[in-house]
Amino acid sequence: MEVPKKLLIISHSQSGKTDAMARAVVNGCKQQNSVEIISLPAPSAGLQDLLCCHGLIFGTPENFGTMSGMLKDFFDRTYYPAKPYQLNLPYALFVSAANDGTGAVRDINRILKGYPFRLVADPVICKGTLNEKALTSCEDLGRTMSLGLDMGIF
Repeated sequence: MEVPKKLLIISHSQSGKTDAMARAVVNGCKQQNSVEIISLPAPSAGLQDLLCCHGLIFGTPENFGTMSGMLKDFFDRTYYPAKPYQLNLPYALFVSAANDGTGAVRDINRILKGYPFRLVADPVICKGTLNEKALTSCEDLGRTMSLGLDMGIF
């Protein structure tokens, strides 16, 4: 029997908006039963988590035009230790933003190219107040990633 693929969701939230988006992503992922879902807050995630997963979804608020400090801390702690492994993993993003979210997306994508991870889905950016459309987009993102991993597309 084949070992189930693991999808790691790493996020950070201060106000709760990004947490709500993360829960919607997890709900979407759970619609694909054959993929194991691991959701961790950025401060708790580390290199071992990266080494054990087959795909990633990152979530962050946009703070001062970029990602949260806690998600950046995760990248700081894992970037160089992960380099020797050349973890060519698929990833996706979700961002809660008061602005437009593009600064966070740009900065995360720049960092993740170095791991090297590969972006496989358009980022979900929720501007302003969290609404049903954004939550549905987050569920769709989770479903797409877990289905893509299960089918071997990513």
